[in-house]
Amino acid sequence: MDRGIALWDVLASSVRPGSMDADIQNKTAVANDFSSFLSDHEAVELICFNGQKAAQMFTRMVQPGLDNKRLLFASLPSTSPAYASMSYVDKLAEWRSIID
Repeated sequence: MDRGIALWDVLASSVRPGSMDADIQNKTAVANDFSSFLSDHEAVELICFNGQKAAQMFTRMVQPGLDNKRLLFASLPSTSPAYASMSYVDKLAEWRSIID
């Protein structure tokens, strides 16, 4: 944890019959407990999302319950091979720009 990075899915569980994020059945989606995580890890300043769907789920399901005003958010290109409109090299460059 040299860089202070944690990796965690927005959703703890959901029903998704296919492999695409668009297949997530919203009625079954349960978000991870970010409130507790952020209380236990007060140094967190930035939350990055692996694709737009993760950002949307967080905004809808998690963010309204957070009282932390100091957080910054960044949506990064999905690492999924299904998101093929951007090359691996370009995706890697965007992800590295956040980490560096």
